[in-house]
Amino acid sequence: MAEKKLKITQIYSIIDTLEKHKRTIKALGLGRPNYSVIKKDTPQIRGMIEKVKHLVKVEEIEE
Repeated sequence: MAEKKLKITQIYSIIDTLEKHKRTIKALGLGRPNYSVIKKDTPQIRGMIEKVKHLVKVEEIEE
């Protein structure tokens, strides 16, 4: 069985956002609109996504 991964794409700039949202975006490995990263689907990553869900788009992918 393949493990689930998440493709996280930043869709909005972090210029006018709270400092904790900026730090969360950086911790996810993002920083600029239209950048994507692939991360394992873990509760920690899901929690980070939940905090910045208004700035990112998430897709589940199978690998």
